[in-house]
Amino acid sequence: MVVNAENVRRQYGEAVALSGVSLSISAGEIFALIGPNGAGKTTLIRALTGTTDAEGEVSLFGRPPTDVARHRIGLLPQEFAPAERLTARELIAYYAGLYDDARDPDSVLEDVGLTDSATTHYEDLSGGQKRRACVGTALVNDPELLVLDEPTTGIDPAGRRDLWRLIEALADGGTTVLLTTHYMAEAETLADRVGLLAAGELVAIDSPAALIARHGGDSRLVIEADDETRAEAALEAAGYERLPDARYVAVAAGPREIPAVVDALTDADVAYDGLAWRQPTLEDVYVALTGTDVSTGGEA
Repeated sequence: MVVNAENVRRQYGEAVALSGVSLSISAGEIFALIGPNGAGKTTLIRALTGTTDAEGEVSLFGRPPTDVARHRIGLLPQEFAPAERLTARELIAYYAGLYDDARDPDSVLEDVGLTDSATTHYEDLSGGQKRRACVGTALVNDPELLVLDEPTTGIDPAGRRDLWRLIEALADGGTTVLLTTHYMAEAETLADRVGLLAAGELVAIDSPAALIARHGGDSRLVIEADDETRAEAALEAAGYERLPDARYVAVAAGPREIPAVVDALTDADVAYDGLAWRQPTLEDVYVALTGTDVSTGGEA
């Protein structure tokens, strides 16, 4: 087992950041921690890597985190501000110089998609390019365990997919990856297993598919209506029951029932802006288990 944690607890004064969290991560696995800001993701990352004190038992590679050779771990914290006057290549080379057997900086720049920006100063990189450069600093020691706290924040969709492919390739090569994210598509795409974290508690752990099957609810027909109350009444009169979803009017129906739903709305003279069939997602699972929206941390 690469990562093992039992009953990890952490308080800041009266505020409980972690409340008895237990998890384990196997070699070569991609494990994603999901939760909104304030859920405890960063505190848990710090506890697991030995960068903050916490109660409970934590081990990496069967040893206390502070006893593990640093070259075995690559860590990208959520808040990371390197020297801005270094070029992208100089930044990666600086971190390479901290290890005896580091990777070639140019190969790391290629991996994170910054070859063409290698001589650009960090302060002149775009927000997404800066985050890619930061990811590169965590890769330069070719770690056995790669820990990424919100790795794709600020990165455009194309760049995000590039990093997904890189993370998948690293895991295929045997690297264990622990990442935090509030992007549900990121977790569904990348993770072998996910842990749903809310208010310092780990409320569920499993594969994305298993969690969705168990807690995601029905597939649904989602209607974005100008007047949701009238839309709901029209659909109820037509025999459809509204599903609990505070963001839209949603009913249990398949794509073949779209014409009938359209007829019901038209007959009731209800205007709508959009109508789409949705399968349940990890976001639905999170809302079902915690009652909160992972993107905001507020009530769903």
